[in-house]
Amino acid sequence: MAKIKVTLVKSTAGRVQSVKDTVAALGLTKIRTSNVLENTPTTMGQINKVKNLVKVEDAE
Repeated sequence: MAKIKVTLVKSTAGRVQSVKDTVAALGLTKIRTSNVLENTPTTMGQINKVKNLVKVEDAE
């Protein structure tokens, strides 16, 4: 399975709780933190929900 690197680039301050929970579920805590995840439909759905807050790239 392919892996992707997700990086939080914008703050979750002032966002609704469901967005904050989604960012936490992706394993991101502070700005500029990254996490390498499996590229699954579940993960892509979470990323799509917070696409304005994160940067996604292929993991090497």
